[in-house]
Order: sequence, then C-alpha cells, then structure tokens
Amino acid sequence: MLRLRVHPGARQNELAGFTDGVLQVRVAAPPVKGKANRELTAFLSQALGVSKSSLTIVKGHTSRNKVIAVDGLSQEEIVKRLST
Repeated sequence: MLRLRVHPGARQNELAGFTDGVLQVRVAAPPVKGKANRELTAFLSQALGVSKSSLTIVKGHTSRNKVIAVDGLSQEEIVKRLST
C-alpha cells in the first residue's frame, strides 16, 4: 500500500518527495472524469517499473488523498524505487 497526495493540473508529472510518510505527486492532467487518476497510474507504473494493471486505487477515487495498492512489490521496495 502506498499513501499519496495528488496535485492535479500541474505543469508536468513529477514526484515531489515524501512528507510525513505520504508521497506528494504532481500530475499534469485536470481532475475531470478520471483523467488525473489515469495519468497518475500511468506515471506511477513507469516510475515503479511495473505494469499499469499492477496498480489499484484502494481509497480516494475522487479525493486528492489516495491509497494505492501495488501488486508484486513490498513497501520497502516501493519507497526505494521512488526515492531514487
């Protein structure tokens, strides 16, 4: 599980680091009709080196605060891959 806070409508997609154990992510897509969620999963799958189908939004489909499950990676491995 990965807790994150999404900032939609950013200039570009980027990881803004961890704050109190919550990953800050900026996505370029607007928060309209799931566009930001689709952009988020595509961006995170690329950053983690996993397929998009390995990511599932568990909580926060319509919120900026989300919990995402990543199949096949441990919590430590997720943090390690996102910190580099």
